[in-house]
Amino acid sequence: MKALVLAGGYPQIALINELKSRGMRVLLADYYAEPVAKPYADEFYQISTLDVEAITALAREQKVDFLITACTDQALLTVAQVSETLGLPCYIDYKTALNVTNKSYMKEVFTKHNISTAKHMIMGVLDEERIRDLQYPCIVKPVDCNSSKGVKKVQNHDELVAAFNDAVAFSRTDTAIIEEFIEGPEITVDVQIEDGKACVLSEAYSDKIPDADKFVIYRTRYPIAETDAVHQQIRQTAQQIADAFGLKNSLMLIQMISDGERVYVLEFSARTGGGVKYQLIKRVSGFDVIKAVVDLTLGVVPHVEIQPPETAYVCNVFIYCRPGIYDRLEGFEELKQAGVISEYFVFKWQGAEMCHASNSGDRIGGFTVQGNTLEELQKNYNTAIANIKVLDPNGEDIIRHDLLAELTY
Repeated sequence: MKALVLAGGYPQIALINELKSRGMRVLLADYYAEPVAKPYADEFYQISTLDVEAITALAREQKVDFLITACTDQALLTVAQVSETLGLPCYIDYKTALNVTNKSYMKEVFTKHNISTAKHMIMGVLDEERIRDLQYPCIVKPVDCNSSKGVKKVQNHDELVAAFNDAVAFSRTDTAIIEEFIEGPEITVDVQIEDGKACVLSEAYSDKIPDADKFVIYRTRYPIAETDAVHQQIRQTAQQIADAFGLKNSLMLIQMISDGERVYVLEFSARTGGGVKYQLIKRVSGFDVIKAVVDLTLGVVPHVEIQPPETAYVCNVFIYCRPGIYDRLEGFEELKQAGVISEYFVFKWQGAEMCHASNSGDRIGGFTVQGNTLEELQKNYNTAIANIKVLDPNGEDIIRHDLLAELTY
């Protein structure tokens, strides 16, 4: 069989390896010339995963048996559309894929099915009358972007106007959402839906870079310290979403806010979490979501049997850099060999230009620390951040060490 993988990021390395383990030939398409997954594929094509026409032509020309991706919204939308056009298998149809990547449609469904979410307004042109009753601070975001692109927190009307214009510019449909800000930790919930039943695989906190208006994740922490009532609401909400969107056999990622008493859904996707979330899920539940997405694409429904977590605490830490050119890592392999970190990962290629930390696509990479006690976790974390470097060609460390905040629960 021949598979066409869309997007060449770090999670796609695991996906390509899974496909190859099944004896398949793997083609890879990505916008960048040297994505990190390129060396793992049999053939590479520099094509944007958003270029549906070009991806369709490639799939047809190469006579692929199926298209597939993992851990990314927009590539999944292309996979669903091209698969439907060419009559190839896909675990989600194009209409559903479109619905679950459009925040405007999501909010409509949430409201219709009494799924708790923030008070909001959706518009393409700022209507002062419609936002009159919204209370500041507010969040402004495009209806159809991921990686926190174009998402800002605003404190007043002038900031809202500027943020709204930016969000509309990021949106492919020139539309933005304005919603009231809810104070509390953000929780990412990964779910496997099996024959219509939602099974929660992982609940983790998403820590954001301290910033007045942006929401860039720099750390994911398992487990979450919430009440039994909140855990129950999370499970109930996952099932509500699966029912409301008619998802029968699918992966699902839900982003929520907890105020300590109840949860509010920000958005969700019919995929697993990005970055290295697939590794965290396997560590805490034993379930392999990369294997699952291949099975689902091929028409096999994976069965979920939750296993005990490897350790009581698991933390994925993401690294951002000051402006510069990425050349090499220092200290990571030694820390892994010493058992301080479980794994480390690189999202960029040698020579990549690092500019800022405005969205999750700006991460250079990161590492995983674990512990059976909070004290063990904190010790490993502190040792790691004190001994890692990301070097430019001149040997200068360009890590934003100031963003590696103290690890607390």
